[in-house]
Amino acid sequence: MFGFSKSGAEGKGAQMARDEINAFLGSGTDYQGKLNFQGAVRIDGNFSGEVESEGTLVVGKDAQVEGVLRIGQLVLSGKVTGEVYASDKAVLHKTANLQGNLVTPVLVVEEGAVLEGRVIMSSNGSETTPSETEEIS
Repeated sequence: MFGFSKSGAEGKGAQMARDEINAFLGSGTDYQGKLNFQGAVRIDGNFSGEVESEGTLVVGKDAQVEGVLRIGQLVLSGKVTGEVYASDKAVLHKTANLQGNLVTPVLVVEEGAVLEGRVIMSSNGSETTPSETEEIS
């Protein structure tokens, strides 16, 4: 399904996909505040606030996240509203809905995903802010 080979030549994305989930905010949960983590975290409920990590944030299909995300990798299937700074990669699955600005060096978007806002593809993703660039119409 994800196109990983069995030859042992999987890339960084395959390794991140197999990372153990360190924390899980399940469906029906509401959380506000600041989230710092290592490894991978999955959100299936509602989160409002700040997220900081060099790891992977997985946002499930029914999840709603609002705030500023400074993460290594974003895997989005639900809804995110706000600023996203993904230093490694951002993956938007077909059910993804991103309302806001995205700064990342690598962007993967499946057909059907919704992205409304600015996208900045920069190798130094965390250092560039959307207000520093001209809006694309």
